[in-house]
Amino acid sequence: MFNKICVLGCGLIGSSLLRAIYKKKLAKDISAFDKSKDVSLYLAKNFSFNVAKTINDAVKDSDLVIISSPLSSYKEILLSIKSSLKKNVILTDTGSAKKEVNKIINNLNLDDVNWIASHPIAGTEFSGPEAGFAELFENRWCILSADKNVSSKEIQTLEKFWVELGSKVKLMSFAQHDYVLSLTSHLPHAVAYSIVKTAINDDEKFKNEIIQYSAGGLRDFTRIAASDPLMWKDIFIDNSENILKVLDNYSKNLDEIKAAIKNKDGKKLMKIFSSTKKVRKEIIKAGQDTDKPGFGRK
Repeated sequence: MFNKICVLGCGLIGSSLLRAIYKKKLAKDISAFDKSKDVSLYLAKNFSFNVAKTINDAVKDSDLVIISSPLSSYKEILLSIKSSLKKNVILTDTGSAKKEVNKIINNLNLDDVNWIASHPIAGTEFSGPEAGFAELFENRWCILSADKNVSSKEIQTLEKFWVELGSKVKLMSFAQHDYVLSLTSHLPHAVAYSIVKTAINDDEKFKNEIIQYSAGGLRDFTRIAASDPLMWKDIFIDNSENILKVLDNYSKNLDEIKAAIKNKDGKKLMKIFSSTKKVRKEIIKAGQDTDKPGFGRK
């Protein structure tokens, strides 16, 4: 599909991309770069493709360059590779916030570069190259965003790439992406961090009991809250405007529940709980989860 694909940043997502690209033979040549010596050593021991010693060697002659590193590293990476990018290269990423990244790209005035943002909505609570697997993107959504000056041909090429990895693809504007993800992903993470912190900050003598007898609710919030701290710190900063808005709405809804509990208003509580139960059914209908017991897990 491509002569050469380069992946910059080889944690969970990046290493999964490398595995999937290699497995599905989507490039004649694959190169990878990670600034961590430990990660590079792991890749060199476990994969047969080129693990470059410098970021510019990795990028050289690549038809598709994928940045799969924390959002706070993008500017440094882009400044480093700017002069090494092949003419008409497709440049994409895997980040969870887009508006601020797009500003950085536009300010750099990258000539003859097709910048098309990608966000594969896939992942686990684990991080690092050893956590990656080729099937991570199968039956998952991948959102693409691009400015109007990017040709439809290049967008279609990148769309085909993600489809080959097993993903379903949706096109969104940068602003729409960040707003939707603030609700579907960023808010749940903020709530999860807060809930786990609240539970564990309880009286120390109850900590062991809280952990030992964690019911499904707390157990699954800890899974979300176990996500990569650096990655989520960057997301909360880059998409702060949207996240603050949805957190304000969340606070209002929480106050509504608190008031109903205080007033012992069973009718109000039933109305709230019934409306949210419908959303669960719609998520299952949309294929985003199953109705199997145990939250769809084996």
